[in-house]
Amino acid sequence: MTMTRRLIVPRDILTGMTEYVAVRAPLEACGLLAGKQDRAEKMFGVGNQAQSPVRFVMDPYEQLKAFERIESDGLELVGIFHSHPAGPGTVSSTDIAEAAYAVVHIILSFNGTDWIPRGFWIENGAATEVSLLFGE
Repeated sequence: MTMTRRLIVPRDILTGMTEYVAVRAPLEACGLLAGKQDRAEKMFGVGNQAQSPVRFVMDPYEQLKAFERIESDGLELVGIFHSHPAGPGTVSSTDIAEAAYAVVHIILSFNGTDWIPRGFWIENGAATEVSLLFGE
């Protein structure tokens, strides 16, 4: 699989992610994005087993069910998202240390008014910001 350095996110998926993390604040929320190549087609919210405002651990049962659905839909994992309800708008050292998939990682940080999405590629202990393209 080619390493994706950008991700196309349809507006309805962006809205879904934003609503999902907003109702779970002040705890971090997380989930998976499925699609093909560099385009997200479906969003799967996954419970945060850590129940923490500063850390997420995907519930393994919910994560497995999402992976099964992604496979049955003929899609692939193209992104992982989680929130930083109190900031920062970038990946943390924990995010970098625990990144297990070579996909775009979207951080949704709250600036007091809006949830701001930013994309990152995490590999070999480093994170690089990538383009998120929002549209249809």
